[in-house]
Amino acid sequence: MKVLKLSASGVPQSWISLQEAVTHYAAGDVRWEAGSSVACFRGGHNAITGLQSRIDVASIIGTRGKPGIDPFAMRMTLTNSKLFGRDRHICAYCGEHFDEEHLTREHIIPVSQKGPDTWMNVVTACASCNHHKAGRTPEQAHMPLLYAPYTPSLWEDFILRNRRILTDQMEFLMAHVPKSSRLTA
Repeated sequence: MKVLKLSASGVPQSWISLQEAVTHYAAGDVRWEAGSSVACFRGGHNAITGLQSRIDVASIIGTRGKPGIDPFAMRMTLTNSKLFGRDRHICAYCGEHFDEEHLTREHIIPVSQKGPDTWMNVVTACASCNHHKAGRTPEQAHMPLLYAPYTPSLWEDFILRNRRILTDQMEFLMAHVPKSSRLTA
C-alpha cells in the first residue's frame, strides 16, 4: 500500500511507503491530510502522562517544504506499462482488448524512418498488428489509427504509475484529470 504525497498546494509529488509517511508525520512535515486512515502506528509511553504515542496515517498527505515536482516542467517517462494503461490495453489498429503480455509498443512513424520514441509517436498494438504494419507508417500499411496518441498529464501519470490505488486516492487524482483523457472513459 502506498500513500499519495502531495505538496502543500496539492500537486502530486510521489507515491511513498507507510514508513516514509510516518517519518513525515513525526517530523511535523504533514500540513494537511485527506482520504481515509490507512494505518495506525503506536510508539512508546510518555513517562509523565503514561499515554502511548500514536500516528494515524491518511491515504493522502500534503507536506510542507519546496515541491520536488514542477507540474509545468515535468516530462512523463514512457514505459510500456504506462503506455498500455493510457491506451486501456486496446490495440490502436484492430481495436481489440488484450492482456499486457500480448501487447507491444508500436511506433507510428517507425524508428527505421527516424520516428522518435515519444508519447506522441507511440500507441499500443497487439503483436499481430505490429508485425503486419512492420516498418511502415499507418498510411503506407493501409492501417488507420483508431485513436490518437497523447502525452499524459501529471495527474494521469500518477494514476498510470501505481497499480494499487485506493478509492479515495483515485477520486482525488481523477478530479484533476483532463476531461479528454482516455482514463475517464
